[in-house]
Amino acid sequence: MSLANEKIHKQEQRKKYCRFKKNGIKYVDYKDPNFLLKFVNEQGRVLPRRITGTSLKFQRKVAQAVAKARHLALMPYVTDSLK
Repeated sequence: MSLANEKIHKQEQRKKYCRFKKNGIKYVDYKDPNFLLKFVNEQGRVLPRRITGTSLKFQRKVAQAVAKARHLALMPYVTDSLK
């Protein structure tokens, strides 16, 4: 029994899921910047699907909601320390 050929996992990876489908959310509210901050990194850029696990349909809705919130000055476009 050699352990040389077995992969060593530093952390077990969790299965990604779409939090919108899991919680039954059908509408992404652009007027709630605290919720939208979960999908934005420290520089203010929208996080990709491969990191958040959001489905394609809701990733597009999140991107549109962030754009609307920025346009209405509910969220900043660029910042040094957002979180």
